[in-house]
Amino acid sequence: MISEQSPRLAKTIAVVRNATGFLFLLFGEYKIASPDFAHSGFPKYLQGYIQGEAVSFYRPFLAHVVQPHTVFFGYAVGVLELWIAVSMIAGLWVRVTSIVGALFMLNLTLSTWWAPGHGVAFWRYFGAELDTIPLLFLFLIFFSSDAGQTWGLDAVLRKRT
Repeated sequence: MISEQSPRLAKTIAVVRNATGFLFLLFGEYKIASPDFAHSGFPKYLQGYIQGEAVSFYRPFLAHVVQPHTVFFGYAVGVLELWIAVSMIAGLWVRVTSIVGALFMLNLTLSTWWAPGHGVAFWRYFGAELDTIPLLFLFLIFFSSDAGQTWGLDAVLRKRT
């Protein structure tokens, strides 16, 4: 466990975990507080993903599973982001939430991969994903380091068992 090997590293990861949680709090709050995202913003983004930004094998999932229920999934995105926020800030169920967060970031990466357009320089695809891939890596770090054990409720739960 990281906290036993290097207390300074564990505290650094805990600070980054909390900062990540705060970012997700900002992302999720406005999506839940106002119906605008679920009713107009999310469907607009989704249409762009389906029409060309998403990786080709992922488009049918977006078109046939997500698109018929855009309002539900619009709110679900906000709830998911708030869950990630609460989990990261409280340090509660961080490992489970990190898996969910990594899958969420993978979903966004697959949905927006072709945003730079087709046939552009290879590095531009990764450059366009600077808001998803680093967060995916952070979630993997939080999972592998058991980041809820430092300054988090996961440590309290572990002591009880």
